[in-house]
Amino acid sequence: MSKRVVFIATGGTLACIGKNPDDLLDYTETDRKLDGEQIIAKIGSIDADIEVDAIDFRSVDSTEISPGDWFDLATLCQELAASPKNYDGIVIGHGTASLEETAFALSLVLDLEIPVIVTGAMRPSNGMSSDGDRNVASSIRAAASRATRGLGVVALLNDEIHAAKAVTKAHSLSVSAFQSPGQGPIGQMIGNDVTLNAEIPAGRTIFNIDCLKNWPRIDITYSYAGADGTAIKAYLEAGTAGIIAAGFAPGMVTPAEMKALSEAVLQGVTVIIAHRAAAGPATDSAAHDRNGFIPAGLFSPLKARILLGLSLANGDQPETIRQTFGA
Repeated sequence: MSKRVVFIATGGTLACIGKNPDDLLDYTETDRKLDGEQIIAKIGSIDADIEVDAIDFRSVDSTEISPGDWFDLATLCQELAASPKNYDGIVIGHGTASLEETAFALSLVLDLEIPVIVTGAMRPSNGMSSDGDRNVASSIRAAASRATRGLGVVALLNDEIHAAKAVTKAHSLSVSAFQSPGQGPIGQMIGNDVTLNAEIPAGRTIFNIDCLKNWPRIDITYSYAGADGTAIKAYLEAGTAGIIAAGFAPGMVTPAEMKALSEAVLQGVTVIIAHRAAAGPATDSAAHDRNGFIPAGLFSPLKARILLGLSLANGDQPETIRQTFGA
């Protein structure tokens, strides 16, 4: 039986054309990009039983992606999932800079039976040993597979399938940049077939898609020796609704930051304490409880920002937000 997958192009390195095969760093300077149909045509025939449609959503570097784009992209995914074309899966080609953020945001607002697979490339389309063709082909095969139905939104790069909640870009240049620290991939491509490493638990936190339209200002601060809280005060003056403190592991900040964050809570700002380490939970403490801070748990600062933004847009109160973060 024939399968049908839709590929949504948003630009990124996957679409870029460098000056020559050795141009693996400054390829954006050419301002030349492939559109969705060209990306699919470049791969050629994937499998005889898989039909692929291509849609151009954006053609941008993923540094330009914002919550407004997430809303538009999530809306498009909902429309495609309900299309009379009966798609078996959706693949999104995305720049790697913010890929993990887009995947996580979509995972929190989409509740689809068909999989949504976010992929990209670390090297431009014409670069030597470019990874883009294989990443797209593997993602299309995975999207067409019954094994991925019910997985929700995942990331697939370097033939590894990662949960949106855990995946992060852990290296600046390597084709194996995307990893899930402390967890590992939930599946992989063995040749051209999907193998899942474990059953994925049900019960994802799902927010109404409109929360992405009502996105509040959420900021991230980064702790370092001698941090004096100036950034926190600046965010307060800018009208922030929430602050994610990427503190020292497992969730500590400097005394000056503690004072500034405590003042933020008194002004009605929600404060989430994360940490700057690559893995491990941000833990609770008596000081956090006393000051009204909420620990981020296993969420990275980037993921915590998205989860808090959706929670506040949803009108959630502090106790509900605490539960959402697993505290």
